[in-house]
Amino acid sequence: MLILKKDIGTMKVILECERMKHPYTGLYEYCYQLGHALQKYFDEDGIGYYVPKSAVGVFGEAYKYYEKRSIDKLLRRRDMQADVWHSIFQTTRYLKVRSNMKKVLTIQDLNFLYEKDFPGKVSKYLNIVQRNIDRADYVVAISNYTKNDVLKHMELKGKPLKVIHNGCNILDFGGQEIEVNYKPSRPFLFFVGTVISKKNVHVLPCLLVGNDYELVLSGIQSSSYRQKIEDEARKHGVADRVKFTGAITNEEKYWYFKNCLAFAFPSLAEGFGAPPIEAMYFGKPVFLSDRTSLPEIGGTEAYYFENFEPEHMQNVFEKSMNDFAKDLDKPLRLKAHADQFSWGRCAEEYISVYESVMKK
Repeated sequence: MLILKKDIGTMKVILECERMKHPYTGLYEYCYQLGHALQKYFDEDGIGYYVPKSAVGVFGEAYKYYEKRSIDKLLRRRDMQADVWHSIFQTTRYLKVRSNMKKVLTIQDLNFLYEKDFPGKVSKYLNIVQRNIDRADYVVAISNYTKNDVLKHMELKGKPLKVIHNGCNILDFGGQEIEVNYKPSRPFLFFVGTVISKKNVHVLPCLLVGNDYELVLSGIQSSSYRQKIEDEARKHGVADRVKFTGAITNEEKYWYFKNCLAFAFPSLAEGFGAPPIEAMYFGKPVFLSDRTSLPEIGGTEAYYFENFEPEHMQNVFEKSMNDFAKDLDKPLRLKAHADQFSWGRCAEEYISVYESVMKK
């Protein structure tokens, strides 16, 4: 439960962090960062989090936790008393809470509409999201891209819809000696994220042709998709320079961002896309696909692949790296762009949503 510090009376809120059951993912990080950012605006003895058993305590021992149970999908728990329930994922099965709670639903994306992995499940997921919108009192999208998808495919039925961009929080380990499982011996391109087909990572090995760079791919990986990446690397004759690290810690991520030559994120399905913002924080050249939310997030400071033909990608990469080397102010502009995405700002905007929904 959250008790607001601002002079608007008291309000109790429970933040649903059920998706923290998957560590080393974007949704885990979203819950972690927003949950901590909210603590700066609320009294610590009032805040509550609905979490899996593995995440009990991650927001500090002083706070209230409600441990997730499978039966919660079916029954309303009597011990969860609050004014506002905030679910952070569009297909949550845990929005069936007490009827006297106001309900805020964050929609991260509707990527299932476009992913080849979900052709037979589109109708199912649309029905789940629509059910959750029907139960909610207020809907939030994490980007204008996601908002437009919601407006196109869902029925809001008069519910308010607001865009609140995610924040970006880089933990600074600059004064520490950081050990990484794999330390490249030459300049390297970096990707971090879940290594699955929608991230489109298999198009990146072609960027190693004609140079001596390495490509470091970090994150939980699909074994079948890893095979596709390795096959593509062999086709270009660069298999020995494509490295998989698996999941990495925040300290390791810091080291790779700080030391990489450039960051590449050619995703085909993103509701937001935090890693490019993290790379910009370090003043690194960022290469993105021109699809989904990425042009909205990368803005004019990122470089974009308009298609994924090797020759086009290689030309964009070479030309952009040359431009980056000549533009001495570019790293400062990249950092300034990243600084716009603050978790403190994100939390404050959610407070405004909580205030608004309580007035209804």
